[in-house]
Amino acid sequence: MAGKVKCAIVGSGNIGTDLMIKIMRTSDVLEIGAMVGIDPDSDGLERARKLGVAATHEGMDGLVRMPVWKDIEVVFDATSAKAHEYHNELCKRDGKRMVDLTPAAIGPYCIPVVNAEEHLDKQNVNMVTCGGQATIPIVHAVRRVSQSVPYAEIVASVASKSAGPGTRANIDEFTETTAKGVEVLGGAEHGKAIIILNPAEPPLIMRDTVYAFSVGGEEEEIEKSVEDMVAAVQQYVPGYRLKQKVQFERFGGNHKLKIPELGEYEGVKVTVFLEVEGAAHYLPAYAGNLDIMTSAGLTIGERMVKHLTEAVA
Repeated sequence: MAGKVKCAIVGSGNIGTDLMIKIMRTSDVLEIGAMVGIDPDSDGLERARKLGVAATHEGMDGLVRMPVWKDIEVVFDATSAKAHEYHNELCKRDGKRMVDLTPAAIGPYCIPVVNAEEHLDKQNVNMVTCGGQATIPIVHAVRRVSQSVPYAEIVASVASKSAGPGTRANIDEFTETTAKGVEVLGGAEHGKAIIILNPAEPPLIMRDTVYAFSVGGEEEEIEKSVEDMVAAVQQYVPGYRLKQKVQFERFGGNHKLKIPELGEYEGVKVTVFLEVEGAAHYLPAYAGNLDIMTSAGLTIGERMVKHLTEAVA
């Protein structure tokens, strides 16, 4: 590749700022062309200016008016689901690709270790949610060695201090998008998602619990599949790990699992406890929810650029 491709980050909150610093420190493919916010006094915009990055507090409209806009090829959106709809209209009009870090889900769901290669030529891809990035790979790992997964449920617990205004405004969208992602990407027939903003002091590291019911799966194969998946996620999120060994409970005969409104099942209940430690590029290491989201988004953005470059070559 002759040089780095310019990108813009829309959203100068926790996620956008962490992504900016991550790109500047680690990416050999992308460079920050602009940082966009709506609060002129936000820490993200202030940091961008100090780092020599072009910045605007006039939102997406301000970005479109900036001279650098013509050179931007990829736009990362770290605002809100509602705002993303308008942002996508402008990017689509001007031929810009988008990596959506909101729960808007206009484009297809994308998780690097599950389906990254399927959507590298799309104009807009959605990174689901931080909880989805942490847990859906595990549901997928169970599903790929099972006949079916009738039900899966995830619980994501994050430090309250790591959840900025955008995250808080998207709580409903978070649960809906994550639950749907558990089904669409995880492979569960029915999915449920819960998020907990933990106010504990000192702040606790991100913790995730995955419950998945496997029909036709064997404990040994499931455990290996989960461990392999954890290792794959660690390639771009080093702080992603199992908190303890995978737990199993088998149901059958007179001891069937009854799932309300779904029925009775024979098989294996799989419980996986995860911990996600952040790289501390912006917020402290407890904010693993930021790190896994920005790391996944950056991974997809870089793969999109490399894919396009190879296609042209």
